[in-house]
Amino acid sequence: MSGLSRRLTPPILALLILFIGLVPPLRAEPVDLELVLATDVSRSIDVMEARLQREGIAAAIRNPAVIEAIQGGYRKKIAVAYIDYSNHGATLLVIDWTVIDGPAAAEAFAAQLTSAELNFGRRTSISDGIAFAVRLLEENRYEGLRRVIDVAGDGPNNDGLLVTQARDAAIKKRITINGLPIINQRGGFGSQFNLRDLDDYYRGCVIGGPNAFLVVAKDFPDFARAIRRKLIFEIAGAAPPADGGKSHALFHRAQIRLNQGYVYKRGCDIGERLWRRRWGGSIFDTN
Repeated sequence: MSGLSRRLTPPILALLILFIGLVPPLRAEPVDLELVLATDVSRSIDVMEARLQREGIAAAIRNPAVIEAIQGGYRKKIAVAYIDYSNHGATLLVIDWTVIDGPAAAEAFAAQLTSAELNFGRRTSISDGIAFAVRLLEENRYEGLRRVIDVAGDGPNNDGLLVTQARDAAIKKRITINGLPIINQRGGFGSQFNLRDLDDYYRGCVIGGPNAFLVVAKDFPDFARAIRRKLIFEIAGAAPPADGGKSHALFHRAQIRLNQGYVYKRGCDIGERLWRRRWGGSIFDTN
């Protein structure tokens, strides 16, 4: 018996137990979508690019077409959280769960995002970002009709668990992972780990789950356009057509790619192999 229960008389203890039993458990708030936005802040991302990601998402959240998609849902509101991921164990929660149901809430979220301090890490652990996002989805107080993790980045996983392990664990929980690969050709230190076919890597190794898709950003200035289009599809719950967008001009212009069991031929561990080749002193085939 605990010290507290020893100090309470039986009648008082009985009343306390009865009171606790009468208090209803906290009910989850219903929303159309639980969405975690996960952005890459590894060493390949400079200050300008980090700001382009933040400002692009803020502009997308404020966009009238995105607000219209939110208010066109069954419950007319979504819950959003925002995280930055880099090396394993360094994922950071930038904005905790926030309900967006109209222009005022969208403006508040956008203002908080653009004013938040920028974060930077070293390596790229997409897997850590996914695992962190899964915990946020599992432990929040919302009940969405859909649960989605939106992963944006300019390079492959090269730290922590293999990205496919984290992806598959999320899929088992009926969580969808969508992707926004940013094709980064600017050079610099981090570019040695970038992939020319990053869109194919995301398609075969990162995205997955019900109606998973990706939208390609051709560079960082193109990020705002890509995330706006992507959010509209995600919020509306629009399932891209089976041909990946060829039969639908809207999807085609957005450069949609579906998973559909696609296998990335260079291997989903290519980021780890590139890292070992650079720092491990061994030769690895990365073709």
